[in-house]
Amino acid sequence: MGKIYPVVPPEYVAAVDGLKTKLKDLFVQTGSAPLMLRLAFHSAGTFDKNTKTGGPFGTIRQKEEQNHGPNVGLDKAIEMLEPLKQEFQIVSYGDLYVLAGIVAVESTGGPPITFHPGRPDNPTPPVEGRLPLPNHGLEQLRGVFVNSMGLNDQDLVALSGGHTLGSGHKDRSGIEGSWTTNPLVFDNSYYKELLAGDKAGLIQLPSDKALLADPALRPLVEKFASDQNAFFQAFAESYMKLSELGWADSE
Repeated sequence: MGKIYPVVPPEYVAAVDGLKTKLKDLFVQTGSAPLMLRLAFHSAGTFDKNTKTGGPFGTIRQKEEQNHGPNVGLDKAIEMLEPLKQEFQIVSYGDLYVLAGIVAVESTGGPPITFHPGRPDNPTPPVEGRLPLPNHGLEQLRGVFVNSMGLNDQDLVALSGGHTLGSGHKDRSGIEGSWTTNPLVFDNSYYKELLAGDKAGLIQLPSDKALLADPALRPLVEKFASDQNAFFQAFAESYMKLSELGWADSE
């Protein structure tokens, strides 16, 4: 199944360009890039290939979805982005949240990520329970990434590397601490620290350690730890796939 992207008018393209600039300025001023990447992940990661529901269609703007357990604290990100949505009204919420994640990665040293505009907004939030939980292991990770979203093992490991950016907060996820020593820089430190084992001052969750326990996943962790370019390429490809789940598919 390939992709057939909608043709958006020139004024939409111009709005996206302006929005990217404003997003970068916002993240520099507020240090909110990690929060915005989390928002983008949680927005798109609800897609279920079996029911063709959920996904990157702006539903997380609804309070019902914001109240899902894993989304605690994301209301702050949505509130921060709302003035930009009003300034660039032509851009859909779905595109806004996807683009916020892209700018979050690119503005903190990560790879450029391809963005195709034109996602429609869906008013109906998905059911709760579609996002992976940090205290669960490999069975849940594959259940979410592979069985539900339709991604593959490399996508699972590459997207897990998003934890290189940001920290856990007790009042949001129940977890306190960072995965790396420099949580405002997007690089391959997540994998290096994961292979190094437990270290004072850093966190490793059951969902992180599960990547090392599987014979198909551990070699990818080792590859990304030793080759940042390979990680960047894989992350860019996997993020684009995540951001287009259930959208622009041709039969």
